[in-house]
Amino acid sequence: MSSARIMVVDDDPQIRRVLRTALVAQGYEAVDARNGEEAIERLAEEKPDLIILDVNMPRMNGLETCRVVRSTSDVPIIMLTVRDAESDKIQALDAGADDYVTKPFSSPELLARIRAALRRSPQVAPEMQVVRFDDIEINFNLRRIVVGKREARLTPKEFDLLQYMVAHPNVPIPHTKLLQSVWGADYGNEVEYLRVFVNQLRKKIEKNPSNPKYLLTEPWVGYRFRLPV
Repeated sequence: MSSARIMVVDDDPQIRRVLRTALVAQGYEAVDARNGEEAIERLAEEKPDLIILDVNMPRMNGLETCRVVRSTSDVPIIMLTVRDAESDKIQALDAGADDYVTKPFSSPELLARIRAALRRSPQVAPEMQVVRFDDIEINFNLRRIVVGKREARLTPKEFDLLQYMVAHPNVPIPHTKLLQSVWGADYGNEVEYLRVFVNQLRKKIEKNPSNPKYLLTEPWVGYRFRLPV
C-alpha cells in the first residue's frame, strides 16, 4: 500500500470517479481536476506525488498542461492517450511525461505504470554521489545537474536514466536492460521511450546534441555513456 498523493486530470467525470476509486483502494490519496487550468492552479496547493493527465481536454489540452507543469515541477506525469500511434506517444514523452497509457486501459495496467513512475533507480555508490567531467557536475544525492554555469532541469525519469547510465559507464547497455532497470520489470520493448529520453538528455547536457560526446548510441544494442577519464 502507498500513501502517495495522485492528481487525476480529466474532463470526463466518470473517468475521474473510476480512477479515484481504484487509487483509494490501493492506499493512494486521490485528488482530481476537471481541466488543465484547474490542475495548474491547484498544483502548489495539493503538492501531488504523481499526476495522471488526459491528453484530449477542451481549451488547454494535456500536452500544453504537461509543458506548463514541467516548467516549474519535476512531479512524475502519466499521460492518458486515446490512440496507440507511436507519434502520439512520442508527443506525450516530448512534452515531459514519464509514461503513457492508451485508452481503454485496465486498472492493473495503470497501477503498474504508477508504481513504475513513482519508483526510483537504485542509489549509486557513495564515491559517485557527485560526478564531475568537463564542464558538467552531477549531484546524485541532490538530483541536480549543472552544465557550464546553468542548471539543467531534468524530469524524474530523465534523471533516473542518466543516473543508471553514469553508474555503468563506458560499456554498451542493451535497450531491455535500461528499460527494466529504470522503469521496471514490466518494460522491455518500449524502445521509443529510450529514443525520446536520450534525445532529450542530449539536448540538456551535450554541446552538440546531433553529434553527442557522452550519450552514445550502440547500433542494434542500446546506449553507452562515455565518461571521460
